Amino acid sequence: MGRAPPEFPCLTDMDPDRISYLPGHVIDQILSHLSIKEAVKTSVLSSKWRYKWATLPNLVFDNQFVSAAVQDHMIVKNKLLRTVDHVLLLHSGPINKFKLSHRDLLGVTDIDRWTLHVSRKAVKEFVLEIWKGQRYKIHSCLYCCQSLTHLELFNCWLKPPSTFKGFKNLTSLDLQHVTLAQDAFENLISSCPVLERLTLMNFDGFTHLNIDTPNLLFFDIGGKFEDISFENTFQLAVVSIGLYVNFEINQSRLRGGYSNLLKFFVNLPHLQRLEIQSYFLKYLAAGIVPINLPRPCIDLSYLSIRINLNDLKEISAALCLLRSSPNLQELEILARQEEQTLTITHNYCWEDVFFSCPEMHMRNVKIDGISGIKPELDFISFLLLHCPVLERMTVIPVSNMGTELMKQLLRCRRASRQAEIIYLDP
Repeated sequence: MGRAPPEFPCLTDMDPDRISYLPGHVIDQILSHLSIKEAVKTSVLSSKWRYKWATLPNLVFDNQFVSAAVQDHMIVKNKLLRTVDHVLLLHSGPINKFKLSHRDLLGVTDIDRWTLHVSRKAVKEFVLEIWKGQRYKIHSCLYCCQSLTHLELFNCWLKPPSTFKGFKNLTSLDLQHVTLAQDAFENLISSCPVLERLTLMNFDGFTHLNIDTPNLLFFDIGGKFEDISFENTFQLAVVSIGLYVNFEINQSRLRGGYSNLLKFFVNLPHLQRLEIQSYFLKYLAAGIVPINLPRPCIDLSYLSIRINLNDLKEISAALCLLRSSPNLQELEILARQEEQTLTITHNYCWEDVFFSCPEMHMRNVKIDGISGIKPELDFISFLLLHCPVLERMTVIPVSNMGTELMKQLLRCRRASRQAEIIYLDP
């Protein structure tokens, strides 16, 4: 008699599927890498997974949440509203992050209800981006949320109540396309004692930026404003600042030894990276431009400047920064093209202005947007003569200048033997 083949248990005789017996922390780890939409779908895997998604601490409702195949904006909007309601209704446990950002999202009143709900859950990160319609007025309950560590608002109107005492745990604040009164802005900034990162873009309601934040490390701003001052910002290391309107000098302020350049740097002793964008260099050049800053920027290693090389005041301000940055390693110069075609009235005497200046120690220099006018070539020649450790200078013209500009660059004398000039087509 032949041996009977061994019997293997059929699927119904085996132990339950392994996915149902995964440890809880493994399931949590899997769900943390999924969107809310995908996480909800896991509820069909088994009874153990059915409501596991409802404990997710990070709730993100963005453009990926509603199918892109749906074209009707009202259908998308209604589906989004119903889904957010459903998720918050079934959600249990803490909410660390709540993000609401969808291209079809309007400032609907439902947002007030959701904000109230997550604020009661001691939410830590709150992100609200309204992509359409008028600026949405933030519900007053948010100002009572002392658990917040990160707040990000887009196209919103902020009107804190008189009882607002600040966010005591907020380390990161990002406000873009917002409306906020002058006194409310100053109170908000000064009432966040542990704030480390501050971003302000395209704002209305205040024009004077009084930044008083002792723990601030990163500051990024772009908009229309009249004045800016720093106080108790001795830890600030990274600043990117752009003035989006051509600065007009108020002559009544230019008395005595007035200098925007001196005022700007007096409370910024530890800057490591500085980006001067749009018209902000014109603001810094207002008043008396010193030869050097009273206290050099010892820690500054990267500097980016958008400049009109036809403006002698702006050139003076830029040179002051270069003289005052002995450890600068990288320099980026971006020409403001809308003003480069103006005719300069007199030559700049580079030898006189740099007579007492120590050698610069930049290793990498990038000059972008030049059109080949004489002030630009003089500035490039000047940098090559005063950077003995320069390794690379990259030049990018605003349009195809042919070989003539390249020939002029190659003829420039260089203090550094290893310096190479890289000419890139626009």
